Amino acid sequence: MNEAAVGTIGSEAAEGPVPGRAVRMTSPRASEGRGSARRRAALVAAAVAALALPLAACSSGTGPGSGSRLPDSRTSAPGTVPAPTGTAASTTAATTSGATSGTTGTNGTNGIPARLEADGTTVTVGDPAAAHTLTVYEDPRCPICEQFEQANAGQIQALEAAGKIRVRYTFASFLDQNGGGGSKRTVNALRAALAASPDGSGFVALHTLVYQYQPDEQTDGFTVDFLLQLAGRVPGLRSATFDAAVRGQTYGSFVSASENAFTKSGATGTPMVEIDGDKVSNDDGIFDAAQFKAMLADHGVS
Repeated sequence: MNEAAVGTIGSEAAEGPVPGRAVRMTSPRASEGRGSARRRAALVAAAVAALALPLAACSSGTGPGSGSRLPDSRTSAPGTVPAPTGTAASTTAATTSGATSGTTGTNGTNGIPARLEADGTTVTVGDPAAAHTLTVYEDPRCPICEQFEQANAGQIQALEAAGKIRVRYTFASFLDQNGGGGSKRTVNALRAALAASPDGSGFVALHTLVYQYQPDEQTDGFTVDFLLQLAGRVPGLRSATFDAAVRGQTYGSFVSASENAFTKSGATGTPMVEIDGDKVSNDDGIFDAAQFKAMLADHGVS
């Protein structure tokens, strides 16, 4: 994330960027010398240049500690998948064992189906006839998306398994513009997981693992080998066909089309969340399970 794009200018400039605040420009004081005025102007120019970068921040909202890292085990040794620990890991363990719904579907993912819609870019998880729809735009490298998923994956999957909600995902990969290709590799791997079983259920478990073990955004840690390690934690997902698709970026056209769909949606960052077509503000509420549950309930989802 380019934190300069969300910093401040003025009295806070000396302290460096302050995540989650809008740029505030102030005029040089009359008592300042010409050198000070020039330095201030340079700071203004730098901030404006940073803001000109397309989608430089992964979220247009100001969620709790924008850009901060959640403390979990995924940040141990790069390129390894540590043993699950903590709440998010428990959610994944329940997902892959079928504990949430009491049934185990293809690839051990509770039998929660997933499918590619006719538009070629939207992945729908859950019963297509569910009465309510949650729409989520995500970039796999985005730490704010991780906050949303870590907080809500358990209750979302429970609602999917119960047939109360369907979730429509569109995946962006704009953070690769900051260097690397981890977003594109991950979106490709998720598409490969969708194709790996008739009901697409491998997608659900891999998607959960992606956000459980998301590497630091700046490391570009979603390498091919790391993604295959993650996929190896989903029973029955890996095969010669799946591995070849991940290594060869087989679904590159899907990755590009999904990014284009994200851009055309009008979203200015990720995550962007809608409940039954109503856009939900990226405030603290979507990053807190209880508050997000209340938002869902306000739309009749419970």
